[in-house]
Amino acid sequence: MTGGLLLVHAHPDDETITTGGTIAHYRRRGVPVTVVTCTLGEEGEVIGDEWAQLTADRADQLGGYRILELTRALQALDAAPPRFLGGAGHWRDSGMAGTPAADKPGVFVKSGDAAVRALTEVLLELRPQVVISYDPNGGYGHPDHIRAHQITTAAVHSAAEQGWDTPKFYWTVTDADMLRQHTSALAKRTVDGLPGALPPGWRLPAEGELASVPSRTVTTTIDVSDALAAKRAALRAHATQVTLAPSGREFALSNNVAQPVLPAECYALVRGRRGPVGTDGREHDLFAGLEQ
Repeated sequence: MTGGLLLVHAHPDDETITTGGTIAHYRRRGVPVTVVTCTLGEEGEVIGDEWAQLTADRADQLGGYRILELTRALQALDAAPPRFLGGAGHWRDSGMAGTPAADKPGVFVKSGDAAVRALTEVLLELRPQVVISYDPNGGYGHPDHIRAHQITTAAVHSAAEQGWDTPKFYWTVTDADMLRQHTSALAKRTVDGLPGALPPGWRLPAEGELASVPSRTVTTTIDVSDALAAKRAALRAHATQVTLAPSGREFALSNNVAQPVLPAECYALVRGRRGPVGTDGREHDLFAGLEQ
C-alpha cells in the first residue's frame, strides 16, 4: 500500500523509544505505517542474564534475536512487519563512537551511496506522504543515527528527482521543556517516596544527560496519550534493551538512567509546507495541510 507514514530508524527499539506513540496513534486512525530499520543492533548491550551470551563479544547472535523483538514491538504498535534497509543483516550496527565496532565489515557508517539508493527505492515504491528520521546529531550522537539522518535526507532529495517529492519530512526530537517537566515530576515523587518513584537501582538523569532540543525549534507536537498502552507493550517487547518501570511512566536502558514515557512526541518539520497550527503555534498532526 502506498502513501501514509514512513519512519527510518537505526536499530530495533529506536522506533518505539522515540516514535512508538506516533506509530500507534496513526495506526488507530487507519494510516499505513512502515518502519525501515537500518541495522539489526548487533552491538547492543543486553539487560539481564537470559540472553547475555548473545552479545557481539560472545556468540554475536544478538542481531537475530532483536529481529524477534522488533517484530513483537511492531505488532504491539499495529504497524507493518519489520523492513530492513537492503534486507535483514545487510548493514551492521556500527557501535558507539570511538569503539572498535566501526572497523567490522559491513558497518552502516560505511554504507556509502548504496544505502541512499536502497532507501530511495523504498520511497519510490511506497510514496509516503510523511517521512520521519533523526536530526543531524542523530538525536544523541550515535554514529548510526547520524548516518540514518544523512541517508534519509539524501534519499528524500533523490526520490524527488525521480518522481516522488515527499510532501513532508520531519526530524524526531525531544522538547527540552517537556522533558524537564516530566523528569522534575519524577524527581519529586522519588524524593517524597510517592507512588511511581524510581525502581531500586535506577537513578535520575543528570541535567542535560538526556538528549533534547530547545522548545522553540519544535514545530509539531503529537498527543499520543491514546496510544501509550501500545507504546508500553512495544517497550516491553524490546526486553534485551529496555526495562519499563512498574508504574509505566518511565523506562531505562542498560545504564539504569530513568527516562519518562512522554504523553506527546515532538518533531521538527524540515521539508514541506507547515499545516494549520494551534494556539501554541505548533502543528498537532503530521499530515496537517495534506489530503489523506
